[in-house]
Amino acid sequence: MDPRALTPALLVLRLCLHLLMAGLLVLAAARAVAGHASNAPAVVAAAAVLGAVYAAGTVWPPVRTSRTAAAVWLGVLGLAWAGLLVLSPDGLWVAFPLYFLQLHLLPVRWSVPVVVVTAGAAIAAYVGHGAALNPGAFIGPLLGAAVAVATVLGYQVLYRESESRRRLIEELIATRAELADAERTAGTLAERERLAREIHDTLAQGLSSIQLLLRAAGRTLPADAPAAAHIEQARQAAQDNLAEARRFVRALSPPTLEHGSLAAALDRLCAGGPGPRVRFSTSGTPVALPTPYEVALLRIAQSALANTVRHAGASRAEITLSFMGTAVALDVVDDGSGFDPLLAGTASGDGGFGLPAMRSRVESLGGTFAVESTPGQGTAVAVTLPLPDSEEVPASEGVSR
Repeated sequence: MDPRALTPALLVLRLCLHLLMAGLLVLAAARAVAGHASNAPAVVAAAAVLGAVYAAGTVWPPVRTSRTAAAVWLGVLGLAWAGLLVLSPDGLWVAFPLYFLQLHLLPVRWSVPVVVVTAGAAIAAYVGHGAALNPGAFIGPLLGAAVAVATVLGYQVLYRESESRRRLIEELIATRAELADAERTAGTLAERERLAREIHDTLAQGLSSIQLLLRAAGRTLPADAPAAAHIEQARQAAQDNLAEARRFVRALSPPTLEHGSLAAALDRLCAGGPGPRVRFSTSGTPVALPTPYEVALLRIAQSALANTVRHAGASRAEITLSFMGTAVALDVVDDGSGFDPLLAGTASGDGGFGLPAMRSRVESLGGTFAVESTPGQGTAVAVTLPLPDSEEVPASEGVSR
């Protein structure tokens, strides 16, 4: 484990393990010296060697990053401990911190057998030094091994669960940020569309009416009338401001329409995405459309096609854009499961198919909206918008930009 990833609690536990190892080695050496054992110098030397090997492993980086290096270090540590066991029965207490090291640094399939061998070595050393046989000689090391196994494996399970939750929280935070960005983008686009619609329905229409009225007034005046020049200047100013208002509307149009005509945008809409095969076609001679018309027709096509993908279970769908001299029509037809249009307005959530929103958008532009559907026989959405007078829409605002 990377030391930088250790929490304060784990750092404290790690420090306690180091202190426990040092304390047990000092205890073994001190008891040998205090008991005037004949091999006291050898016990002190063996404890010092074991402490040096342990200290070297705690500061050697490969032990924390490589299973092989950890296994080599534990092997050398085990040999040093075996030497201490041969010299002093007090060395068996070192088995307890060794349990935790083996379980922490080795895979479970290796660590548990190694812990069992370590416990067996501790029991053998206790008996080999002439201690009386009693249940405690066996229960003590085995119980310590069981406690170590349960503690370390339980901690590992909790650690993995904690890491899983941490990653989940990070994903949730990232997802929340993405949703917030998406909502901001959607809000921005909706506000741009609303402003474009408001400018078209108020300023642009008002300036267009002023221009028509001034043109009519100019026709009623004699050519040499003093007011004729002023009326013409006012009409020209109204026309210039109308063109400026339309430039604002174009700048606020949806990004899908910024780089091509409505037909091109609808063709791109049909070309990609999951769901049924969608075919796009046009009929009639394309004419210039105001941006609010293009926005409305594109949004309705998007909504109808989304309903086809989400609800209808259709295998085929077709979008047709028709120019009919005095009107433009959009038809979206699919061969899906269909529904009862009379019940659509009462559905809630996703079940409403967005029909009220489509109808409201069309009626705000003076058009007609119709839905034909029967359960099991597909759905047809038909939109018709009256084409505006040529005075209101310049040719540059049409199908090519």
